[in-house]
Amino acid sequence: MPGIERIIDISEGPVRLQVANGLLVIHRDETPETTVPLAEIAVVVMSQPRVTLTHGVLSGLAEAGAGLVVCNDKFMPVGMLLPLEGHFTQAERFARQARIPLPIRKQLWKQIVEAKILAQARLLADLRGGDLGLPILARRVRSGDTGNHEGQAARLYWPALFRDPTFRRDRNALDQNRLLNYGYAVLRAIVARAVCAAGLHPSLGIHHHNRYDAFCLADDLMEPFRPIVDRQVAILTDTHGKDCPLDRNSKGTLIDWLLGRFLVEGESRTLFDIAARTASSLAAVYERRRKGLILPEL
Repeated sequence: MPGIERIIDISEGPVRLQVANGLLVIHRDETPETTVPLAEIAVVVMSQPRVTLTHGVLSGLAEAGAGLVVCNDKFMPVGMLLPLEGHFTQAERFARQARIPLPIRKQLWKQIVEAKILAQARLLADLRGGDLGLPILARRVRSGDTGNHEGQAARLYWPALFRDPTFRRDRNALDQNRLLNYGYAVLRAIVARAVCAAGLHPSLGIHHHNRYDAFCLADDLMEPFRPIVDRQVAILTDTHGKDCPLDRNSKGTLIDWLLGRFLVEGESRTLFDIAARTASSLAAVYERRRKGLILPEL
């Protein structure tokens, strides 16, 4: 991966995008043009309808290994562009991925749910002073999470995180859910990019299966990382209330946080590196070189 990973947010328009000499060129009316090397771009998020771009932008981003996320007016991701070729043994890995037995997928999902609930517990303990017994729920997760402990944890987690007994995770709600939508869209792109780089097909999920979702695997692997977004949304909500606007400042806060470094086993790592390690560990499971995922505590 390149030494610099940038997330470009296009939310104010009109904007014209083109590629020249290995650079993404951003044109805005009455503003000097901005250029960013394609090799430094990890994700471009477009939530502005007044954007025009050339074919060279799409092909240039894909060839550079960058992701492009298109959002609707609620900042929900409605489309994503990712590289088709991410690994030299990609076709072989696709075939193994498609043949993975159900018992292995169920054990992987068990590990993902456990990690997600424990991450939620750590966040609640840090921000709210108690984990509400979520670690106990995590220990009860069985293969495939047949008891839906993920849902049980969510019913405890969300009201406590936002100090609001009526809060529900609703993608269409006009409260702090808008901030969550935006943060998750960027996180999803980061994980999807790592999945493709590991030579895996993003639509062949472990647990998520939706004929209309081309990124089921990214949705699976991002679950334990969601509390990274949740933390910053909770802090923004504590400061500005549940009606905190989704504007340049709040987006900048979320992006800066996702671009930050996290302490993993005594080492400082970027989220891009962590996601890449998780995706690579899944490829190793599919190749029978590992028994479980690398899902580090952040």
